[in-house]
Amino acid sequence: MSEATQTRASGGGKYDFRDRVVLVTGVGRAGQIGNAVARAFGEAGARIVACDQNAVGVTERVSEFEAAGIDARPAAGDLTEPDAARLAVEMAQRHYGRLDVVVNVAGGLTTYGPFERTTVRDFDREVSINLKTVFNVSQAAIPALAETRGSIINFASIAYIQPAANLAVYTAAKAAIAGFTRSLAVEMHPRGIRVNAVAPGMVRTADNVADAGADAHYVEMDQICEGVLFLASAAAGGITGHILPITGGKV
Repeated sequence: MSEATQTRASGGGKYDFRDRVVLVTGVGRAGQIGNAVARAFGEAGARIVACDQNAVGVTERVSEFEAAGIDARPAAGDLTEPDAARLAVEMAQRHYGRLDVVVNVAGGLTTYGPFERTTVRDFDREVSINLKTVFNVSQAAIPALAETRGSIINFASIAYIQPAANLAVYTAAKAAIAGFTRSLAVEMHPRGIRVNAVAPGMVRTADNVADAGADAHYVEMDQICEGVLFLASAAAGGITGHILPITGGKV
């Protein structure tokens, strides 16, 4: 057994998610946030349900996880549809018998430009991929999470705290996720479910570097993973309804 595999088997490292089942959305593309978050949980000992609308991509990512000694299952489907979210949760319960953590990474920026040229179709798409996916997956997961007194971590954005031009619709969608997170945290408290979110700045991904250049200020992928794993861990057991900015040290 390799040293890395031994570490996962023993739950080594700062966080220990052995015997926990974690569902992560937006895992289909290599080098993106969802893939990194799912791998980080797997390396901390968790069993992973990896979700993405890209069936080929999510299957490839799961094969990579398995090659690294991570127990993972793919769940392909369009999470803007309630049935796809329900089937992903059912997969976690069928294969692993429980669900402890949901990380709603799926979403992203698709509309950038002057507000006056933004269409209703742009608005609907941005809200659908960012907010509707969070709504569907969270709603499907709540009964399972209530059984384990689990948690939900959503992805907002620093854009809702530090707004910029040409991002009105994206900012509105991410602000809605922040509001959804705080309200749901209050509602789920009696059921023992914690609900938090991270609000990252611009993350260093290949896509972002290609668009913004290598010299822009980036949040590193491991900083995102650190924040998410913290919020899901026992160390954050007293934290709910919190939106955690992750800005790579930039205030």
